[in-house]
Amino acid sequence: MFTGIIEATGEIVSIEDTDDGRRIRVSAPFSDELEHGQSVAISGACLTVEAFDAESFELFCSEETLERTSLSTASVGDRVNLERALPADGRFDGHFVQGHVDGVAEVTEIERLGDDWTFGFSLPAELERYVVEKGSIAIDGISLTVADLRGDDFTVAIIPATYELTTLSEKSIGDSVNVEVDVVAKYVESFTEGYR
Repeated sequence: MFTGIIEATGEIVSIEDTDDGRRIRVSAPFSDELEHGQSVAISGACLTVEAFDAESFELFCSEETLERTSLSTASVGDRVNLERALPADGRFDGHFVQGHVDGVAEVTEIERLGDDWTFGFSLPAELERYVVEKGSIAIDGISLTVADLRGDDFTVAIIPATYELTTLSEKSIGDSVNVEVDVVAKYVESFTEGYR
């Protein structure tokens, strides 16, 4: 499990497409602390470390991961948000983020308001029922709060620290982002299905 509090950003340093999926190598300031089999969220997608050295680590993206995330269109040189899984005795900030990306959205709005920013994102139709105003959502692995919900899109408010410490500062209108809705909303839907 993750919290959506981004630990660092890294850069995709190599990509190898295979018949089964895609291998991606990512630079990371904590690469020398990793272990084989460890989970790391790459812009919100939970992946498993297969190999690592002092400067970078390698992950494999299955076809399922590529179909559901923006990693299918990633390129060498792209920057990604990084978060290692929450340790059992770790401090919990953000919200429950599984690293199971639900879909891909597009940046629809970027507006600077003093020191803050407002970002707008499209909302895939199949995810609309899980998103509520003032609810939690993860965008490229970042724990955010929905500021305004407008049918098929929504906005979030971005504070300076989030803007500077994540890849949001590099986004432009039309760019793709990974979306993970609040898992609690999905469980509520499942539990109440027979009553609706």
